[in-house]
Amino acid sequence: MEVEASFRVASRINCKAAPYRNPICNYRTLNLRFPYHHRLPHLSNASFYTLKSCYCKAVVKESSTEVVEKGRKMYSHDIKLSSLTALCPLDGRYWAKVKELALFMSEYGLIRFRVLVEVKWLLKLSQIPEIPEVPSFSKDTEAYLQGLIDGFSLDDAMEVKKIEKVTNHDVKAVEYFLKQKCQSHREIGKVVEFFHFACTSEDINNLAHALMLKEALSMVMIPAMDEVISAISDMAMENAHIPMLSRTHGQPASPTTLGKEMAIFAFRLSRERQDISKVKILGKFAGAVGNYNAHLVAYPDINWPQVAEEFVTSLGIDFNPYVPQIEPHDYMAKLFHSIIQFNNILVDFDRDIWGYISLGYFKQITKAGEIGSSTMPHKVNPIDFENSEGNLGVANGGLSHLSMKLPISRWQRDLTDSTVLRNMGVGLAHSLLAYRNTLMGIGKLQINEASLSEGLNHTWEVLAEPIQTVMRRYGVPEPYEKLKEVTRGRVVTQESMREFIKNLDIPGDAKMMLLNLTPQTYVGAAAELAKNIKTAINLVNGLTA
Repeated sequence: MEVEASFRVASRINCKAAPYRNPICNYRTLNLRFPYHHRLPHLSNASFYTLKSCYCKAVVKESSTEVVEKGRKMYSHDIKLSSLTALCPLDGRYWAKVKELALFMSEYGLIRFRVLVEVKWLLKLSQIPEIPEVPSFSKDTEAYLQGLIDGFSLDDAMEVKKIEKVTNHDVKAVEYFLKQKCQSHREIGKVVEFFHFACTSEDINNLAHALMLKEALSMVMIPAMDEVISAISDMAMENAHIPMLSRTHGQPASPTTLGKEMAIFAFRLSRERQDISKVKILGKFAGAVGNYNAHLVAYPDINWPQVAEEFVTSLGIDFNPYVPQIEPHDYMAKLFHSIIQFNNILVDFDRDIWGYISLGYFKQITKAGEIGSSTMPHKVNPIDFENSEGNLGVANGGLSHLSMKLPISRWQRDLTDSTVLRNMGVGLAHSLLAYRNTLMGIGKLQINEASLSEGLNHTWEVLAEPIQTVMRRYGVPEPYEKLKEVTRGRVVTQESMREFIKNLDIPGDAKMMLLNLTPQTYVGAAAELAKNIKTAINLVNGLTA
């Protein structure tokens, strides 16, 4: 009776706590609901643990069905793709910043370039006199075929995907799509079986991937890199004369200018950008294992390697004559490694700017309505540079895998490259997102010259270097050791440094020059280097002006 009565009380308490029910009940759960100081006073320990057991069974019996039913209601319907349901943030949260790449690096882009290659190959066959079965097309027919490329739409791509559901083969689906489009055409209908003639899927795919990269680089990625380089170059030139304390090992070092430090990054990035633009994008078109086997059986008198080279280069792609079934992807590895290095340099820039903001060298322009912290109202965080750094890390992780994996294929080919190649756009898009974030961050920066000057005013010890160098010139013994004695680990002021200079046994003009030297003026050729950065970049790019 004791347990039964108490369980009724517990059930009433449980009803009040209904939102906290859990079908996976245990003694810890019950103890949380009935802590020691809330236990019913008339219960013995034995009765309490009996109550626990009864309670657990009741909760499981009562709530498990409810939970399962709720789960069914939540997950039984199909979730439609949207910015909120996209698994990848590139297709959701960040879509607006990377969508230009979708035209080239998406599934649609891949299908579109496959269509281009298939159509262009049929046109090439019509121009080979030794293939009378495919006569030269009329101008109207050539225009019709070109229209299949130029007018290829999302609806067309969806039609290809419908065919693929039947074929379970993406490249064959493109071939069938083109046959359907052309079978009723007066000229093309007679030669539709020459779509995909003597081709393996990789003949089509490798050229499609090459075109995807070629267009994405020239239309989106390199222009974005140029924007970053230009923005940093502008920072260099605008701040060429502003002195700044250097830090090596995190400690005060010989002064520089803010502009010259920006110029370093602009120059480094421009060199990598140039290397990226020089990577030769390669293609093959040699059949199932790279030997033109089927080609030569069908038409033994045609110089197929020459035809293949003419075809590949007509697409603006360099020809690779020695291949297995696939183009071996060595150029991709080189390209992605170059992009990784560009990104690494930008990470270095992001971190340096982050540090300068932390030191107070830069202020950040605030935007009305923006919030820096959910609890600290004063915060203005360097989030753009942090987001850039994070996305560069994600990009480099993906691009590194691509560059390490793609050149490796078992024997004449395996399929591991196929799924990996579908992720090229991911690494490029995270890179693009990072470039956009860096540009946003640069746009918010405001120089704090007072903070820069204050840092220099408190570090007169940095003049130890020029003083001991001049002492060497005029034969003063142990100049380094003398300066070390008065500066290392000591508080150095303008007065103490001037007193040391006055006591030097050096010519008067040299002494006066040192007495006039300050941390703000001891910047060497930094200002000139910063002002000349665009000329230096033009030389890297092979330009004379």
